[in-house]
Amino acid sequence: MSHKAVILGNNYYIGLSAIRSLGKEGVHTVAMDYSEEDRYGAASKYCNEKIIVPHYQKETEKFIEALIDYAKKQEKKPVLIPCHDTYLEVIDAHLHEIKKYYLIPQTEQGLATKVMNKDTLHELAVKHGVRVPETVRIHEPNFKQRVEEEIKFPCLVKPFDSPTFVRVFRKKIFKVYNMQELEEALEQAKQANLEVFVQRIIPGFDDHMYTFDAYLNQESKVTHWTTCQKLRQYPINFGASVYTIQKYTPKLFEIGSNFLEGINYKGFAEIEFKKDEETGEFYLIEINARITNFNHLLYKVGLNFPYITYREMIGEPLEPKAVTETTNRAFWYGYEDLLAVKGYVQTGQLKIGEVVKSLFRPKAYAIWSIRDPKPAIAFTKHRVGKLLGGRKRG
Repeated sequence: MSHKAVILGNNYYIGLSAIRSLGKEGVHTVAMDYSEEDRYGAASKYCNEKIIVPHYQKETEKFIEALIDYAKKQEKKPVLIPCHDTYLEVIDAHLHEIKKYYLIPQTEQGLATKVMNKDTLHELAVKHGVRVPETVRIHEPNFKQRVEEEIKFPCLVKPFDSPTFVRVFRKKIFKVYNMQELEEALEQAKQANLEVFVQRIIPGFDDHMYTFDAYLNQESKVTHWTTCQKLRQYPINFGASVYTIQKYTPKLFEIGSNFLEGINYKGFAEIEFKKDEETGEFYLIEINARITNFNHLLYKVGLNFPYITYREMIGEPLEPKAVTETTNRAFWYGYEDLLAVKGYVQTGQLKIGEVVKSLFRPKAYAIWSIRDPKPAIAFTKHRVGKLLGGRKRG
């Protein structure tokens, strides 16, 4: 019996994509979640087991116990693949304990959390010579003066702990246009007991967002990689990818590989960059230390990162591979892209003709698959149910 793959977080299309990516290669997949609600990823025909465990934050100790109890019953250590930041934080905090029972690429406890935390990531980037947007912390001397003179309005109020901030405010950042709005944003963060900082906005539309997607082996060497360019995101300007293309950008390999290898990172990582439209320089924005939103696009261009992870973890690594051409293939999350397009058009950032023209590319869909339709059906049923339920309550 071969090693199973346990996928954490299947109520979002990242988990669904991981299940499909592994299942298509014949890997026994296990969807592990805390609730059946909106668990459409587990509806995939490539999902072999469905397990409910205690909530990873509300009942952390019981969650860890359930995770370990499952692994103890297996003939071989399962490969563990978290598909959400908050799952990853819990795994990272208990890494040494969990690694006794699961195969996990990362070996340094706390490193995944460091790269997800904006404060510690900023320090690592500066230390390794990678550009990051100018930042002012709220307790620094002459804070307001520095914001007005160095950062300038409009600017961003960003959290150190992104997963918690998103959970509380349902957005990644606050964008503020003057000192009054800044003070209001800081007060909201204070009331939520969340630490934040103020950052300069790197000039450029959303299509100036790029990514370096890579896998680093147990020697912390990049073995598989490609680069992508976001065209649209939701919420617009400061959200998650909804329409992204694979585009070869060699400069990002130079910056990204040196940085990840320099911090001894292992496993999959996605570095998000923004290209300054005035200088052409790339600035590191954030790092995703788990399978990314457009994993299916990466799969379509020949980089099956969940399976690359699985194979190295079971001691049978795949041959190194880099996609060093522009395939023009796009990732498309149509449901949220419709909302994004509405926002872009209303704010005058895009015209309908530009949007329509962009769609004429071969696509990797977030949820829909003609060969595996049940997740899309489950997703649609849940969304329609919420819509009708909301109308009835109104």
